[in-house]
Amino acid sequence: MKVKYDKETDILYIKLSDLAIAESDVDKKGVILDYTADGQLAGIEILDASKSTIQPSKLEFESV
Repeated sequence: MKVKYDKETDILYIKLSDLAIAESDVDKKGVILDYTADGQLAGIEILDASKSTIQPSKLEFESV
């Protein structure tokens, strides 16, 4: 999994898979879900991330 925040575009992207993206859907306003050809969730894109999170450039990892 990779997480990238672009300050210029204010987009937070969570890449869940290296497989090619075949389709994208807008789930909620400002949230785009990317899917592979077989329907697996491959990525999550959050537009205007600084407005929906407190610090999009700060990443904390929690392991269970």
